[in-house]
Amino acid sequence: MPFACRRIFAVLMAFHLFGGNASAAGPARYNLDPVHTRVMFAIDHAGFSKAIGTVSGSTGSLTFDPEQWQGATLQATVPLTRIDLGDSDWNKAALARNLLDATTYPTAEFVSSRVEPVAPDRASVHGKLTLHGVTREIVLDVKLNTVKRHPLPPFRRTVGFSATALLSRKDFGIDAWPSVIGDAVELRIEAEATRSRVDGEKEEEKEEEEEEEEEADATDSPEDASSSPDAAPAEAPPAITTEPTP
Repeated sequence: MPFACRRIFAVLMAFHLFGGNASAAGPARYNLDPVHTRVMFAIDHAGFSKAIGTVSGSTGSLTFDPEQWQGATLQATVPLTRIDLGDSDWNKAALARNLLDATTYPTAEFVSSRVEPVAPDRASVHGKLTLHGVTREIVLDVKLNTVKRHPLPPFRRTVGFSATALLSRKDFGIDAWPSVIGDAVELRIEAEATRSRVDGEKEEEKEEEEEEEEEADATDSPEDASSSPDAAPAEAPPAITTEPTP
């Protein structure tokens, strides 16, 4: 192969590997669904078991293209005041000044800095977590569950993720009760985000939703031909021409 041809071939391969697969539309914008986004955590309880808690109501924004993970961005705010450890006294203790100090720091915030794809449906999402007034780098191991039109009204395009991470509470200045509460905090996140309608995307999204509705209608079970208004009427039974025997 001539040298010039080899160079052209190399350039085309590089384009294919590092940018040629990006979708023409680019990343779409989504808003986190606070009802279906939940942060779960597990932490050692004096060596006896792991205490498990949840925080619901997270909000934020996401830009995402499943064909181009590198361009994804995420900003999420977690309302710590909605922590639930299954007991009101434990909830109050966790929010107290010597632990989360939720009066001073009522939320935690995560902002992504870069995304490293590891598989078509998985990526390592690097970013900064601000908790208890301290900001640290963490890594989320993220799995894409699906991206499709939601089957329930308002039928918006929705993306779903599962994610895990491990962090140290001491790294964020939360070090009270070390004999009772472990240092390692295991995070599990289940998140859904719906596509937002912004500026020029409104018309494009409307067209996509109409196309998806047409596809969904086409895959529904066909109606019985006899119920169609265009169906030919059933043939009438033959008339009885003989008189009944007395």
